[in-house]
Amino acid sequence: MFELKPLSVGAIPAALEKAMRYRLLNEPGEAESICRDVLRTDPDNQQALVTLLLALTDQFGKSHGAGLGQAKELVPRLHDKHDQAYYSGIILERRGKALLQQGGHGSGFEVYGCLREAMTWFEEAEAMRPAGNDSALLRWNACARIIMRHKLAARPEEKVEMQLE
Repeated sequence: MFELKPLSVGAIPAALEKAMRYRLLNEPGEAESICRDVLRTDPDNQQALVTLLLALTDQFGKSHGAGLGQAKELVPRLHDKHDQAYYSGIILERRGKALLQQGGHGSGFEVYGCLREAMTWFEEAEAMRPAGNDSALLRWNACARIIMRHKLAARPEEKVEMQLE
């Protein structure tokens, strides 16, 4: 229907600044669009990939268009193994928080599962973190606090499986 207009290489830094600003203004759809334009011009731009991933997760629970799968597909495109683990955790943490906000019967088990899986990724990222970067540790603690504050737990059958391992 429409042919999208290409972004020039020289405009990428300013476009990425705008995308980050839109995220801060709680307009993740705008940030997503900008990042997609950047990635059409520079498919390997790491900052655009991270910002797109975050913009997608900003939309969890708010938009039917924002999918967990779309965000997860971006992770292997990140070059750094630490970043892959860290952002895998971020995706699951944000998914868990979105489920917690939505509520509903049985969602506590799903929230717990997302947060525990996020914590596993944060532990992996923590093990290979650069000196002075405790972001994964901070995120792990945040997940633990949510679980404790809301008294979340695994499904009873998951507890049994964990004990058997």
